[in-house]
Amino acid sequence: MAERADDVGLPMKLIAASGTKVQAPPMADPPRFAAAAAQPAASVPTPAALRNNEVDRRTLILGQGMSLAGEITSCDRLIVEGSIQATLEKCQHVIIAETGAFNGQASTENADVRGRFEGDLTVRKRLLIRAGGHVSGTVTYGEIEIESGGGISGTIEKAGTNNADLISLSA
Repeated sequence: MAERADDVGLPMKLIAASGTKVQAPPMADPPRFAAAAAQPAASVPTPAALRNNEVDRRTLILGQGMSLAGEITSCDRLIVEGSIQATLEKCQHVIIAETGAFNGQASTENADVRGRFEGDLTVRKRLLIRAGGHVSGTVTYGEIEIESGGGISGTIEKAGTNNADLISLSA
């Protein structure tokens, strides 16, 4: 932090002892600010950099209190805080928040369910059902983890197995 006002190199008005305003003479950029002024600040992303961020650009967030019905053909990450009735294909991550409800069909690499899912769910890698989360319907998974307080019901199948390993659960 600057100890004196003239350390920042900005023109300013000075008040003389008599109370009269006096304009300070314009100052040249001090050498320590000249290099910084020529380059954009690295810590502040430009709007173009934000638009080019692949993760943010391919994320669909359905906020709390919102609802959506339709088909989602491709996204990297879907975050559901509201209510959705849809068919979802080619998604890498589905996150259903505590306030979220998904009804329909979804195919994803990973799913994290804190809210409710009802329908056909295919999770090729990891399905995580958190405490308070519930999945019902036809579920196919690569691996599954259910926290205490989470629930699952319906027809449950491990991906890559034959129908002899099919499990029907109701909880």
